[in-house]
Amino acid sequence: MKYSIYILMNSFKPLYGLALSLILFSCNSEVEKVAPEKPNFLFIVVDDLGYSDLSVNGSKYYETPNIDDLANKGVNFVNGYATSAVCSPSRASLLTGKFTATHQVTDWIGAPVGEEWRKYGRFTKLLPPDYPHYLKDEYVTIPEALKTVGYKTFFAGKWHLGGEEQSSLPTNHGFDINKGGFHAGGPYTGGYFSPFNNPYLEDLPEEKGMTLSMKLAKETSQFIAENKESQFLAYLAFYAVHAPIQTSEEKWSKYRDKAEAMGIEEEGFEMERLFPIRKKQDNPVYAGLIEQVDEAVGSVLQTLREQGLDQNTIVIFTSDNGGVASGDNYSTNSLGLRGGKGYQWEGGTKVPYFVYIPWMGEKGQIIQTPVTGADFFPTILEYAGVQMDENEIDGKSLVPLLNGEEMDSRPLYWHYPHYGNQGGEPNSTIQRDGMKLIHYWEDDRVELYDLRKDVGETNDLSVEFSQVAEQLDNELLQWLKSENAFYPVKDPTFSQDSLGMKLKSYREVLKPRLEKARKEMLDKNWKPNEDWWGSKVEKQ
Repeated sequence: MKYSIYILMNSFKPLYGLALSLILFSCNSEVEKVAPEKPNFLFIVVDDLGYSDLSVNGSKYYETPNIDDLANKGVNFVNGYATSAVCSPSRASLLTGKFTATHQVTDWIGAPVGEEWRKYGRFTKLLPPDYPHYLKDEYVTIPEALKTVGYKTFFAGKWHLGGEEQSSLPTNHGFDINKGGFHAGGPYTGGYFSPFNNPYLEDLPEEKGMTLSMKLAKETSQFIAENKESQFLAYLAFYAVHAPIQTSEEKWSKYRDKAEAMGIEEEGFEMERLFPIRKKQDNPVYAGLIEQVDEAVGSVLQTLREQGLDQNTIVIFTSDNGGVASGDNYSTNSLGLRGGKGYQWEGGTKVPYFVYIPWMGEKGQIIQTPVTGADFFPTILEYAGVQMDENEIDGKSLVPLLNGEEMDSRPLYWHYPHYGNQGGEPNSTIQRDGMKLIHYWEDDRVELYDLRKDVGETNDLSVEFSQVAEQLDNELLQWLKSENAFYPVKDPTFSQDSLGMKLKSYREVLKPRLEKARKEMLDKNWKPNEDWWGSKVEKQ
């Protein structure tokens, strides 16, 4: 049963969540900015965008002026985390406010489990557990909660939380309109240029050659314009920058030249624990794809301004997991963070995490407090004036932090009892007060890192601070038990010799192949195909 939601707001009662910020003054203006009774929400999620894939967060290679401006006007939570290192679990948490062990979607939907996992040919010690292959209807979502107080709700882009077969499309979970969301986890039906051949997007002749990111932005802008007299939630979930990465010849050329100017290293990859991993941000196709997203974000923000909605719309920007440093297209590097998408380290879960509230006076705030994707749910509901049973969710409202107050210390949890396509290992993780413990399910070993001093996770402290490790491990295991978490099991057919041969092939076959492909992409004469993935198709 879905838990009850109660409306707190009426025209004569003070807003409980906004009482501290009803009237704020701009830092640069004498004009009063008054918080709306029920603000609009634009929630932007980029797929596989790493923490360091934005210039505002340290990249010298990628260019993201519109997203940077959003971060610089709003609040940058520099220790913002996705609840999973892969997409579907994280996306379920964004919508429900629950950690992955709670909602039980622990891997990307479609990943093989049990004995089916052997068909991947990874020769691993464990068989991953089964998990729900859709978002359960019993969990209330952000749009369902907002609809109780009259909001119009809209979804565009990647869903990957089930499909028609499970009655688990966006429109089954509170969204009035769905543009482009279904079971697929990537732009596999048509790529990143029109026509997209997406069953929930209409391909128009005049849009041939348009990027998928701009198409989704266009649909979002149309919804905003048509509902400017109503309160709304516009949830824009880009398919980009997920593989297969594609961009135009113009953008590839721009970033190929930039990589050359910055210095192209002879070798672009090194070995992580299992797979090769990219050493540097120098992928010109990926850089162009990021810029396409930035242009689309700028387009929607411009729509808010043109419609006179920029002063009563809260804008949230985040990613569902870290950037792809290994696996898929081996697209990026995490700039000092270890690993990337699919990994148990910071590169897998630390993500861009911005909140822009236009009536807040101070611009460009940076907040160090660790926060999680599950926190957006209670934050949005508090600003909209919707009350819930806090015991039903794992996230905490960020309104106190946004109002300049402190948040009580709390643990953050991750549960990923699977093998990542990118090299991650079955693990569960707890972070508290800057200390991070990773419990590995293959052999129950642990790693302990002090993120306040070692964000790159180079110094395992589990032996030196064994009591701290034991305490955190016990806390983690007790929490997992309370959530009835699923666990992997030993594979009785496991062969160390087979695993050794597989690891050797990663070093001696896969890595040289990646090096060759990288050099080809950085060659001035490189060309993926005749029409650059459809970006050069003639418009009718």
